[in-house]
Amino acid sequence: MIDSIKNWFEQYPMFLDVLQVLGVILLAALVYLIVKKVLLRFVKTIVGKTKTQYDDILLNEGLLKRVAFIAPLIVINQFSYVLPDLDVILSNLSAALTSLIVVLIISSVLTSVNDIYEVITKNEKQPIKGYIQVIKIIIYIVGGIIIIGVLTGQSIFELLAGIGALTAVLILVFKDTILSFIASIQITSYDLVKVGDWIEVPAYGVDGDVMDIALHTIKVRNFDKTITTVPTHKLIELSFKNWRGMTETGGRRIKRVINIDLSSVKFCSEEMIERFGKFELLKDYLDKKLVEVDNFNKEKKVNTSELINGRRLTNVGTFRAYIKAYLKSRQDIHKGLTFLVRQREPGSNGIPIEIYVFTTTTAWVEYEEIQADIFDHLFAVVNLFELKIFQSPTGQDVQSLSLAKQLEN
Repeated sequence: MIDSIKNWFEQYPMFLDVLQVLGVILLAALVYLIVKKVLLRFVKTIVGKTKTQYDDILLNEGLLKRVAFIAPLIVINQFSYVLPDLDVILSNLSAALTSLIVVLIISSVLTSVNDIYEVITKNEKQPIKGYIQVIKIIIYIVGGIIIIGVLTGQSIFELLAGIGALTAVLILVFKDTILSFIASIQITSYDLVKVGDWIEVPAYGVDGDVMDIALHTIKVRNFDKTITTVPTHKLIELSFKNWRGMTETGGRRIKRVINIDLSSVKFCSEEMIERFGKFELLKDYLDKKLVEVDNFNKEKKVNTSELINGRRLTNVGTFRAYIKAYLKSRQDIHKGLTFLVRQREPGSNGIPIEIYVFTTTTAWVEYEEIQADIFDHLFAVVNLFELKIFQSPTGQDVQSLSLAKQLEN
């Protein structure tokens, strides 16, 4: 019986080759299933029972699946002799595929290393994603050379020598990669940008939080929820603003002016001073200031019958004092940072009274609420100091003036 089967296969050698090939394929598939279903599942079970999460990141499912592909490729390489005519081709092809899988495994390990780094540092340090990508590129190039060498049967050193002659072309092709790599080093060395920083890049219309820093691009989520990518090397070439210092300081600046109409500025009368004395926030200021002014005038023997003589309080100066006292009474204004209420140079829009202070929060919504509350209050009380806010005439003002002139005539 066995001899008859043997003789039949000798008469039809093609069927024998097909069976041998099918046998190798089935064996490779069986090995793949054993590795994937048994060995790798066992590894995943062990990893899942550990307390640390680092091994979960490193030995992830993607990595284990790639490892499983190596076993059947080794089987095919070892049994390639069953097809003498294709022995060399199958052997080289399986070796090349094995090299490719190894490169992908190394790439996956490097990705896991970056993920573990981010978990450990929690964005406290600069990301290493750009450096990881550079290493991956080098590994891909070396792996590509090895695969080409295996498929063609050429020496790896001969291929490297040939690539050396194409250095100028490679530099041109990888120009952006080289520039981005240098930029990544500068960004890390000088601590220019971190994930989570709020940056502004006017040239690209960027105004938002940094989501990711890679080798070639920096991804930013703008405050309108759009996402913009900026080439890494462009961040070094162009001017940009990083608001991290504000966040680390714990205060956000308010810098706004109230323009006072010049025609409303005047000396304080006795009636005004008496009325201002009823303002809780001005009591200490008036008690101190009135004594100071009175002592000066007495010392200099000033004739106080005329307002222009000696020192007197003005409504705009008292208003500035009130602003200071009001801001100091607020718990949401930072007292440890720059605190300034000053008078700027008068201009065509009146006298600018500038408020330059910091809030105790850096959150955008809270900051805007605090700023609005402050100026709502100041706009409401400015008339109590017999001052007027300067604003350009509106159409209604012109119409009222024209009507008044018509009535006079």
